[in-house]
Amino acid sequence: MPSEGPRVLFLGSPAFALPSLRALRAVVPIVGVVTQPDRPAGRGRRLEPTPVAAYARQAGLPLFQPLRLRAPETLAALRATRPDLIVTVAYGRIVPPELLALPPLGAVNAHPSLLPRYRGASPIQHAIKHGERETGVTIHYQTEALDAGDIILQERVPIAPDDTAATLEARLAEVAARLLVEAVRLIAEGRAPRTPQDESQATYVGRLTKADGRIDWTQPAAAIANLVRAMDPWPSAYTWREGRLLKVWRAEPLPAPPAARMEPGTVLAVDGEGILVATGDGLLRVREVQPEGGRRMGAAEYARGHPVRVGERWGAPEGVAPEGVW
Repeated sequence: MPSEGPRVLFLGSPAFALPSLRALRAVVPIVGVVTQPDRPAGRGRRLEPTPVAAYARQAGLPLFQPLRLRAPETLAALRATRPDLIVTVAYGRIVPPELLALPPLGAVNAHPSLLPRYRGASPIQHAIKHGERETGVTIHYQTEALDAGDIILQERVPIAPDDTAATLEARLAEVAARLLVEAVRLIAEGRAPRTPQDESQATYVGRLTKADGRIDWTQPAAAIANLVRAMDPWPSAYTWREGRLLKVWRAEPLPAPPAARMEPGTVLAVDGEGILVATGDGLLRVREVQPEGGRRMGAAEYARGHPVRVGERWGAPEGVAPEGVW
């Protein structure tokens, strides 16, 4: 462990936070790692640690997994680590002001968007869903307001036409790690800039739910294709076929014939390239799907094993709730 540099208390939970923790551990002392408690996962509902917890245990870093950050015993334990700086990367909960005020150098956060756009819990997915051509990473000072503190560093990252939330997140995680190391160096030297965010440009996005992946066939084909990419890997984009769920993992928009007017959700063709479905504007070629209880497969393979008829309609049966998505 490095002996020089500010003593950092790191808050993070998912895999997105791991590159940042590894990068910081190489240059500054990590006096503690705070992450979410182990939770039941999988069919066996066995307790599983967060990726950050698993790494901290393997690396021998002091690990804290409190149920409540505001609990007096939690604050006392974290105060005892004597941090100079708090660094947060996708911790998953609001950091209380009592903790933010603890270190003399303050607290910073790495957020995967070009703040003030897409403040909140799902900026990567919403950037793809809304058809953005670029996003980025912002390192900013933490305040009590959500993702609203002064900006220290910011870097733009292009969104590729075939990016999913998973592939884009992996690239942004590496950018966040590199920017955080630079930001911590600037803070330690007393040279970190503070650029206030323009509140008039702020937008907010909440946590994703299974309902967010539901395909509305009345939407344009391009919007549905963006949704498919944005919801990969979770909660996935999905529709219903013959009363059973069908996840859509890959799809591409195509222009409709000039005089065509087809009911959205109608299957127009099935061939070796996939399944062609009408939308509210244009056509969607579905290339990869996953039937309920089955594996991911090419749409052409699916159509051979589950005969798809030209003219059939895809969409939600009456009264079906998104909670039924597996």
